[in-house]
Amino acid sequence: MTALSGSIPALSEPAPQIRPRVLLVGTVVASAAAVMAFAGMVALYLAVRAETIAETGSWLPEGVDIPLLPANMGLVTLAMSAITMHWALYSIGNDDRRNTYLALGVTLVLGLAFINGMAFYFTQIGLAVNEPAGVLVYGIVGSYLAMVGAGLLFAALMAFRALGGQYSARDHEGIAAATLFWYVTTAMYVVVWLAIFVTK
Repeated sequence: MTALSGSIPALSEPAPQIRPRVLLVGTVVASAAAVMAFAGMVALYLAVRAETIAETGSWLPEGVDIPLLPANMGLVTLAMSAITMHWALYSIGNDDRRNTYLALGVTLVLGLAFINGMAFYFTQIGLAVNEPAGVLVYGIVGSYLAMVGAGLLFAALMAFRALGGQYSARDHEGIAAATLFWYVTTAMYVVVWLAIFVTK
């Protein structure tokens, strides 16, 4: 009887609960919220633009030009950063730590280059903030830059955790979550690019 009782685990200590993929699920929820927010802002932009064109015949104030080249360069930069972010995910999945660090570093550099390019773009647009077009353009693009900044912060944090040895081929949920958020961020720029910079 004592031998049997010694092999039975104590029932007073419950097994620890496992909450798998908490970070990934949280990232999906945050990404969905960001998509809905930008969908609302872009819809408002398009509605106000259509109403203004119907009333006045034009959307942008006279003398204002939104050049397309810097916006196109931003699109190319973000497309390259999405590729390097996927490279980081692929590398950590194969326990290739050197390429993981390199890919995350290149992604951060490309993201910072995008923010720098957009800051220069703001000086080229020449829209006044007190114009309806200026309020909406600066509001949407400024919010998007905040999303890019959040994505860069997320990727940098995951890079530091990878440097600390917390991620490997068996567990790389954080880098997968950062990659997902970066994909959503890149996709949202395509919407902003089409709505604001292409259609004008």
